[in-house]
Amino acid sequence: MRQYELTVIFPLEEDQHKAGREQVMTDLSANGAEIEKTDEVGDRDLAYEIKKRRRGKYVLFTLKLAPEKLVVLDRVFKLNANILKYLFVKIET
Repeated sequence: MRQYELTVIFPLEEDQHKAGREQVMTDLSANGAEIEKTDEVGDRDLAYEIKKRRRGKYVLFTLKLAPEKLVVLDRVFKLNANILKYLFVKIET
């Protein structure tokens, strides 16, 4: 298992943010990820408009995950309407 940082941008609406965050945590757990830390970064302006939105709520997850599960999670996150954008970054140890 490798260590990754996952940054997810959610819409500002509280119901969409809460539903999206719960779904992300469920999807991560279902694919064998060990979530070590979750940080609410807060509301920020986006560099460009995403799905007709100019601001988003950022959440940073630190997790351990098998590399082959990234492809599965990529497909799942693309279908989640409560996620504006996401990015996996491998942490070098």
